[in-house]
Amino acid sequence: MNEVLKYFPNLSVEQQQQLAALDALYRDWNAKINVISRKDIDNLYEHHVLHSLAIARMVTFRPGTRILDFGTGGGFPGIPLAILFPDCQFKLIDGTGKKIRVAQAVADGIGLKNCQPCHLRGEEEKGKYDFIVSRAVMPLPDLVKIVRKNIAKEQHNALPNGVLCLKGGNLESELQPFHRIVERQELSTWFAEEWFKEKYCIYLPL
Repeated sequence: MNEVLKYFPNLSVEQQQQLAALDALYRDWNAKINVISRKDIDNLYEHHVLHSLAIARMVTFRPGTRILDFGTGGGFPGIPLAILFPDCQFKLIDGTGKKIRVAQAVADGIGLKNCQPCHLRGEEEKGKYDFIVSRAVMPLPDLVKIVRKNIAKEQHNALPNGVLCLKGGNLESELQPFHRIVERQELSTWFAEEWFKEKYCIYLPL
């Protein structure tokens, strides 16, 4: 967990306890339902928790902000972000029920009150949100087609409402349709670990 505290040193005692509890919870659930690659579970804090929190380097969500985690899997990036922003509301959706079971169990296990995991496909989600967040769920044009309906019109943050995605590799073709407005930030400008090279936070106002 030191990787997280290095970059987010001002966490409350409760936030630190919630983050510390993730390791045992994810190891236990991952043995039953594989939501994180078996060989990657030892890298939980660097590859999953800190990676999720990269979104918090792009925007500091103001209290009352509503965020939809699209294709959350076992709870990323939604659960780490919900820990970091306890005054914001997070809904975590995924089309695979057993993954949502894990996300719900982890949220319950750490007493996370601002996080609502739901077994739901993106096409079925009707709510309005300030931001949609995701980790490499699908190409950006496909994601935008599904979630455009879910972006609220009212603005509450310094950053206009839109989509925040964590992605890696060559993104030129999928970003091309949005080249005039999309922002791409390499994570290695925020985090020194080698793993973050050629990984990006993509922001698209909608």
